[in-house]
Amino acid sequence: MEKKEPILVVKDLKQHFKINRNFTVKAVDGISFDIMPGETYGLVGESGSGKSTTGRSIIRLYKPTSGSIVFNGKEIGGKLDKATAKELHTKMQMIFQDPMACLNPRKKVIDIIGHELVGLSREHASRYPHQFSGGQRQRIGIARALIMNPDLIIADEAISALDVSIQAQVVNLMKKIQKETGIAYLFIAHDLSMVKYISDKIGVLHLGHLVETGTTEEIFDNPIHPYTKSLLSAIPHPNPRVEKVRKSFTYDYKESGVDYTKGTEHL
Repeated sequence: MEKKEPILVVKDLKQHFKINRNFTVKAVDGISFDIMPGETYGLVGESGSGKSTTGRSIIRLYKPTSGSIVFNGKEIGGKLDKATAKELHTKMQMIFQDPMACLNPRKKVIDIIGHELVGLSREHASRYPHQFSGGQRQRIGIARALIMNPDLIIADEAISALDVSIQAQVVNLMKKIQKETGIAYLFIAHDLSMVKYISDKIGVLHLGHLVETGTTEEIFDNPIHPYTKSLLSAIPHPNPRVEKVRKSFTYDYKESGVDYTKGTEHL
C-alpha cells in the first residue's frame, strides 16, 4: 500500500509581533505538527495561547516570522509565486468564529454560495445573512468554504459562539462532509469535549508553544504535560454524582519550573 504524505506540515513556525522598540509579543514561538489527508487535527488552549494566530499564519493572513509551512507538497511559509498563491487560496479555506464578519450583508445567500450540502433549503437562497440564526449563518460560512472544493479547512473557533445543541449540529455536519469529501480540518477550539468528539489528533498550545500532541486517545487517556492535565481536569462530567466530587487543578507556568524552549519531540 502506498504511504500517504501529510497534506500540511508545519515546522518550527514562529509568529512574533513587534509592539514597540523594546517589546515583541511571541504569539507563536516554534511549533511543529502535521495533518494527513482526511484527518482532523484539533488545536486547543486557553485564550491568548496562539491558536488563532497559528491558523491565520498557515493560511497567510499573517506573514510568518520564520519557519516552514508545506501545503500539498509546496512551501508556502515564505514569498509566494502567483501559481502557489492561487492554489493556496483555492485549496485552503477558513471558517471564522463570527460568520457575519465575512459575509457581505448586502448580498443574498444565493449570490454568496451555491451549495446544498450543508442542509439549507431552497427558500433560504433569497434571504440576506442577517435574516438567519447563528447556526444557519455558520452553515453558510461552511458552504462558502466548501464551494472551492478545498483539501483543507481551518475552522477557527467556528462553534464557540453557538448554543451547545447547535454546536453539536454543526460538528456533526462537518464530520458528515468530511466522510463524503475526504477533506481535512484544522479545528481550533478551547472546548476539549468538542475537540475530543471531532479530532483524530490533538495539539495543546500554551503561551505560543505546543506543549503536547498526540492521538485523541493518547491525550485524554495518558496526558503527560501538567497544563494538559489541568485542562482535562476542568471538563465537567455529565454524571452529577461524579461531577460533585470532581476536582480540578490549576497550572501556573511561572511556578512550574518548566522551560518550554527546551522541549523535545517524541515520536
